[in-house]
Amino acid sequence: MRGGLRSTWRIPAALVALLALLAHAEPQTPSDALPASASQPAAPAPGNPASPAPPSEPAPAPAGQPAEAPAGPPAEAPASQPAQATLSLSAVLNGGGAPLTGGLRWRVFAAEADPDGSHPLIFESSLAQPTLTIPAGDYVVHVAFGLASAAKRVKLGAEVRSERLALSAGALKIEGTLADAPIDPSKLSLAIYVPQNRNPLGKLIYAKGKAGDIIGLPEGSYHIVSTFLDTVGAHSAASAAANTGKSAVVAPPAAIPSNSIVNADINVVSGKRIDVTIKHRCATLTLKLVNQPGAEALANTTFTVLTPGGDVIRELVGAFPSLVLAEGEYVVIARHESKVYQSTFQVRTGVDRDVEVVAEENGKQEP
Repeated sequence: MRGGLRSTWRIPAALVALLALLAHAEPQTPSDALPASASQPAAPAPGNPASPAPPSEPAPAPAGQPAEAPAGPPAEAPASQPAQATLSLSAVLNGGGAPLTGGLRWRVFAAEADPDGSHPLIFESSLAQPTLTIPAGDYVVHVAFGLASAAKRVKLGAEVRSERLALSAGALKIEGTLADAPIDPSKLSLAIYVPQNRNPLGKLIYAKGKAGDIIGLPEGSYHIVSTFLDTVGAHSAASAAANTGKSAVVAPPAAIPSNSIVNADINVVSGKRIDVTIKHRCATLTLKLVNQPGAEALANTTFTVLTPGGDVIRELVGAFPSLVLAEGEYVVIARHESKVYQSTFQVRTGVDRDVEVVAEENGKQEP
């Protein structure tokens, strides 16, 4: 009996010890419960590289401190400035001599053409001897002197340089005189022609030239036409046009051509300057219609000036209009209050005077 009781108590004691061990054992996590193949990431399939992990964002800056700017690309060093060249320009006539002092037009172009074939204009000047500073490189220098020109290609480095261009041309200077006194250049209009087929006015090559200017011309023969400009009769002519009702608003010109015209033939030689003096023979006349010599001029009178052959030179309106006429004989017709009066007069060079038309009783009645 005692042996059986001891066996019976030993069984419950073993159960209590087993339960105590189970109570103190650590529970397994789900990942521990998975097999090793499930708890580890799957290896990339052959031929499919693994996607890169997204970049981690920078940690926020502590409170009270500015956030650091992301580092940019390194700053590039400033490009060095291109080398500069200083170029002085001058021109002479072919054969040497002193540099020209006027009448020149300089242009400097880039030697390399644009895609459209044109050369960019870099510099332009009307000075006789300009100086310019431009980047070193290849350029084309062009100078024009009246109707003559020359060009030269230059290659410039970082230097100070002078270039002198030779023009295969001659120079022409024209002056005008009236009664041995110089004429104001503003009162002369000059035109230069190249004769063709025995016609001195064959081809106009230079219009509206000014007296005193130096004009460059290639070697050859030329024909000059000098016209004296009437500045005193411009207002009278405009008044006559307004009186006829041809225009509601008439702006008087600064000057109008007179009938004093002088022609000259010249020959230009390359490398030489020719000075030409043109002598005009004319005078300024003031027209008046009076009841008797020396009396007051009658207002609202229309005057017509003609050559002895009947060619109309000028029409003027007013009490005493003025005009410039070449030396010679003329006829003047005055119209006043439906009556017509006529007289003749002479013009002498440099003698400015009044021309009176006397309103005689036998004046003709206008039809």
